[in-house]
Amino acid sequence: MAEQHKLARGVALVGAGMSKFGAFKGKSSRDLFVEAFNEMLASVDQPFDPNQIEALFVGNYSSDLFEGQGHLAPILASWTGLNPLPAVRVEDACASAGAAVYQGILAVASGMYDVVVVGGVEKMTDLPTEKVTDTLATAADTQFEIPAGFTFPGFYAAMATSYMHAYGATPETLMKVGIKNHNNGSLNEKAQFGAKISTLMEARKASAAKKGLPIPEWKDELEFLHDDKANPVIAWPLRLYDCSPVSDGAAVVLLVSEDLAKKFSDCPIYIAGMGQASDGALHDRKELNSIPSARLAGQKAYQMAGVGPEDIDFAEVHDCFTIAELLATEDLGFFERGTAWKAAENGETSRDGSKPINLSGGLKSKGHPVGASGVGQVVEVWKQLRGQAGERQIKRPLKYGLTHNVGGTGQTCVVHIFEKRD
Repeated sequence: MAEQHKLARGVALVGAGMSKFGAFKGKSSRDLFVEAFNEMLASVDQPFDPNQIEALFVGNYSSDLFEGQGHLAPILASWTGLNPLPAVRVEDACASAGAAVYQGILAVASGMYDVVVVGGVEKMTDLPTEKVTDTLATAADTQFEIPAGFTFPGFYAAMATSYMHAYGATPETLMKVGIKNHNNGSLNEKAQFGAKISTLMEARKASAAKKGLPIPEWKDELEFLHDDKANPVIAWPLRLYDCSPVSDGAAVVLLVSEDLAKKFSDCPIYIAGMGQASDGALHDRKELNSIPSARLAGQKAYQMAGVGPEDIDFAEVHDCFTIAELLATEDLGFFERGTAWKAAENGETSRDGSKPINLSGGLKSKGHPVGASGVGQVVEVWKQLRGQAGERQIKRPLKYGLTHNVGGTGQTCVVHIFEKRD
């Protein structure tokens, strides 16, 4: 690995906001982006003039196909009052927003700008499910993989079966990851599915009773998740509750040069390290139970920050499917290869565990508007490091939070490490 260079000057995160994630009939990307932008403005501790903003970077995967709207960035600049500033759309599949953050940091670190806005947005739910599947499939290798019959549930199911065969994990392990993330998401007012699996289970029972149907007798969450009717197999071993939902949403952050940070924020959060890497399509890889670009991006971020995995207090990782969280926590070095599933089953990744993962609920519970997810992760880190995450706040002192945003099956991965300073 080539040496990861340091930033030419420091960059700080001084504001963050997001819309609620979910399905919003009648709202467009621009409506959602304005909601997130306005919340970001309100989050800045010190009064500031939005005219100080110098550029806009927008993560968006495919407004072209989801909404029939290309050239989205200048439209969002117009709707947020930022014209005639430079406005750039960044596309890297589901890592679009993480890549936009990366570009925004570089823009400030270079000295070109002092104050930039970075956002991410996607409006997915206007299309029927089969069209959403077709749109997302364009992030894979459309010459070789898609004609062979693969879609993303199939890709990650192959990765899951490889991992289970190699290390002994079971479908129940994946279910427990989902249960944990729904527990966290139940405490997140912005989450698309802000409910525990047990709550959803009881709602199904109540619905059956109301309709005069036989009431299911699930004794616990795992029994509910094993029910083929309640939780059908999508691509074995992945079931419905192993998959992130189709979502609408937006998230926005404000980045400034380090020397200006205290003029905006009483508690700025600093960029400690970052890394980005790429890879070929899944069918060309030597193994399926790890994502090489994630390992490399993490190593680059650690090198820049001068820290190791053991120094990270918590992380938001890309759990588009439950297996992806296990792979991420190993690729990032939190757990040895082949042991993340045991750590998950032992509660080490829970909110009170040694390495809390996806306190927001993750993509699984919070939702996955693909072009917004990477910035949404940053919003959670901002809140946790500032002690503003409400009921899901980690109680112990925090210094480093990490975000891990993956595009496709790992053709792109972006990792950022954020630091709270004394």
